[in-house]
Amino acid sequence: MTDVFTGLVREIGTLTAVVARGGVTVLTLRAPVCAPDLVAGDSLAVDGICLTVTSGSARGRAADRGPLVTVEAVAETRRSTTLDDWRPGRRLHLEPALRAGDRLGGHLVLGHVDGVGRVRRLERAGDAARLTVQPPPGVARWLLSKGSVAIDGVSLTLDADPGETGFIVSLIPQTLGTTRLGELVPGDGVNLEADVLAKGAVARGTAADPAGASPLTYERILARGFRGRRGGQR
Repeated sequence: MTDVFTGLVREIGTLTAVVARGGVTVLTLRAPVCAPDLVAGDSLAVDGICLTVTSGSARGRAADRGPLVTVEAVAETRRSTTLDDWRPGRRLHLEPALRAGDRLGGHLVLGHVDGVGRVRRLERAGDAARLTVQPPPGVARWLLSKGSVAIDGVSLTLDADPGETGFIVSLIPQTLGTTRLGELVPGDGVNLEADVLAKGAVARGTAADPAGASPLTYERILARGFRGRRGGQR
């Protein structure tokens, strides 16, 4: 069964070490909030990438190493995400996978990055901000006005008219205070994951309408039987 996340960041961890071992990249993270609850085999979203916790102490608990937790990534993950650019000292969004009974406060995030977008601008507006991102080819078709997108693992609501030339999300003070999105600068790469419900609707719509004549809308998603609320972390 695939682990899922909410896109609500639990903490901002720090990358302390990156080691290559036989085609696998081993990452050690300082995560004082998350580490005590993680054991080997658990899933942890790191800047939106679902990675597996691989080691703690000899007894198997990450908590036994204090605030440190270790995860691993393969070559495909490095190729399709921003991970290959990570260096020790980088701050990273962390979120453990949902457990039975946990509240879903953002939107369903799988931790399967669809592609790397590029920041075009970050505009401050009082205590809030507007972030404009250029998506990679192919990802824009899954972006729905007022729908959800995960940026570096943060659940956000798309503003009107997202497209191939870019999309905009609004960042409220709460988001700016609990994530590092406010530190982004033009040219930075960000991991993007479109809403899985939107991707499902596009797939079903393509089968029913191969020519793609009808644009994707929230109403079309509902008409195809999907149910959910609009929004995310703003």
